[in-house]
Amino acid sequence: MHPVLVVLCTFPDAEKARATGTALVEARLAACVNLLPGIESIYRWQGAVESATEVLAVFKTHAGNWPAFEERLKALHPYEVPEIIALRPEQVAESYARWIAAGSGPLADAAPPG
Repeated sequence: MHPVLVVLCTFPDAEKARATGTALVEARLAACVNLLPGIESIYRWQGAVESATEVLAVFKTHAGNWPAFEERLKALHPYEVPEIIALRPEQVAESYARWIAAGSGPLADAAPPG
């Protein structure tokens, strides 16, 4: 079983975060996403200190999905340089890790090739 990844990513609004999260879960690139609205971000952008109210998305996936997950997230994200930070937890309940693996694997209803 691949190691679990927890991926943090901020979005400008709930609508974009929800649409992106739904797309990644539907594509089975993530098993789950939690959306935390109303976070305040302070950052440097193009030489100036900026601040914004954003939505933090917390995705649960596994390391085997990482290349496809990252590529799809970048393609769907509205920011020029999106925050995409993958963390590998030291400990994950075995039953939850199995659930993540099952929920973010190949599409069960995909048509066979040919």
